[in-house]
Amino acid sequence: MPALLILGGTAWLGRETAAQAVERGWEVTCLARGESGIVAPGATLVRADRDAPDAYREVAGRDWDAVVEVSWQPRHVREAAEALEGRVLHWTYISSVAAYAPSRELLTEDAPLREPVAPDARVDGSLYDAAKVRCELDTLESHPDALLVRAGVIIGPGDPTERFAYWPRRAAQCGSSPMLVPAPPAHPLQLLDVRDLVAWNLDAIESGLSGPVNAVGEQRTLSYAVELAREVAGAIGPQVDVDPAWLRAHGVLPWKGAGSLPLWVPDDGGPARTGYHSGARFVATGGRRRSLMESIRDILAEERALGLDREVDGGLPRARELELLAAWEAEAG
Repeated sequence: MPALLILGGTAWLGRETAAQAVERGWEVTCLARGESGIVAPGATLVRADRDAPDAYREVAGRDWDAVVEVSWQPRHVREAAEALEGRVLHWTYISSVAAYAPSRELLTEDAPLREPVAPDARVDGSLYDAAKVRCELDTLESHPDALLVRAGVIIGPGDPTERFAYWPRRAAQCGSSPMLVPAPPAHPLQLLDVRDLVAWNLDAIESGLSGPVNAVGEQRTLSYAVELAREVAGAIGPQVDVDPAWLRAHGVLPWKGAGSLPLWVPDDGGPARTGYHSGARFVATGGRRRSLMESIRDILAEERALGLDREVDGGLPRARELELLAAWEAEAG
């Protein structure tokens, strides 16, 4: 029975990793504060604060077949890698395609990375991209054969960011009423279901895969994803394609957060930090991608169960969307 240690393991990706590993019959331990959620059934939670000097005391005294690290705080990643050095057969670091320098050309795993943050830097979300680069470097110092999973946009049930879920939820809310959608041009999306990412990662651990891999979905447009979301949700009202410049002028944000149209990245002719990454190595090493339609069905089922009209942190509230639609139509008319 392989012994897996997840550094994290109670939030979305870590919990899915724990759940699937338990299903495979692995012995799973999650080291976390336990504040982001409950541990997957069958896994063991070791409570620890990774800022504490003895954070790894309970897990550093034994051997592990595999470790999966999900943090993007460089100090946490470095100290964990050092504490467990020599005790782990296979190490996975969950990185991000955001580690690459922005581009609009399809990037393979040997493409240039961003400049890393300073060692031991305590970072916030504004330095996420550069922090991932530093974490990769620190991982390789102690574990040169580590698997570096450069993940793209992850979707699926349980997503705490609510980014992609905005679209099927909003389509279901609209029904026969109008729905605001940003008009092209926009940079492409590469959406990968969390369940497919985790299944591939566990297979990669079993096979001893190492080095960087872009774990990304196929290139798709946001328009295509919205079309599928509307189909699954049964939205029959008009889709109103609004000019990107008008949206920006009226305070609508791209990508994520309150007041945004999630995962919308207007194409201004320059490079982007996501959407342009080759998934060839992911596929060649066994990566499977379920249909986007299947992911949307499962996401929407969860959204309905949680309540379509509940308050969420990101996206446009329906009332704000209707205000924008009225203003757009008034100006267009």
